[in-house]
Amino acid sequence: MRLAELSERSGVSTSTIKYYLREGLLAPGRQINTTTAEYDEEHLRRLRLIRAMIQVGRVPVATVKEVLGHVDDDSLGRAIRVGAAVWALPQVPEPDEEDEYVQAAHAEVDTLLDRLGWENAKRLSPLSPAYRSLVVGVAAFRRLGYSWGAEQLAPYAELMHRTAVLDVDNMEAHPSEAERIEFAVLGAILNEPLLQALHRLAQEEETTRRYGFE
Repeated sequence: MRLAELSERSGVSTSTIKYYLREGLLAPGRQINTTTAEYDEEHLRRLRLIRAMIQVGRVPVATVKEVLGHVDDDSLGRAIRVGAAVWALPQVPEPDEEDEYVQAAHAEVDTLLDRLGWENAKRLSPLSPAYRSLVVGVAAFRRLGYSWGAEQLAPYAELMHRTAVLDVDNMEAHPSEAERIEFAVLGAILNEPLLQALHRLAQEEETTRRYGFE
């Protein structure tokens, strides 16, 4: 397809597509002559991925470029490609390691990982943004006077592991390696808000069942 058709099918303006091409987010099309190139379904899929990351996930263009670089790096194994791509997404600020609540949160999160037998998560904890996010959240609860830690988090973690199994099963259902990695990245950007929305709906349902609408 030509650029105009690619724009129409993707919903992305031709000027924006040209910008993505200049920035290296989108691979060049097949050159027909000095002024015209052709694009295919791979370009269309990549454009839809970029659009979802920027418009829905609100990921900055520079970060999109970094994430897609990991997605396209077939010299890496699947777990490393997925991890590197997801870790490149916006994360919470670094916790203050001198803060007593952060130190207590570290101990609780490590206890949680030991209790669950998540040895790989524990090995990755010095690098993992997800680990840091959990520490920051637990520290915030404890700073407010709530004894929130391993015991309270374990049932939630077990539910999340079941969710992760579904995520990876769905990822592996896609035929190509590129699609699998892209699906994993999209899961981090789009599926997490969906899960959050489901969680909030479930809370609304349960609280109104118990306490009514008054």
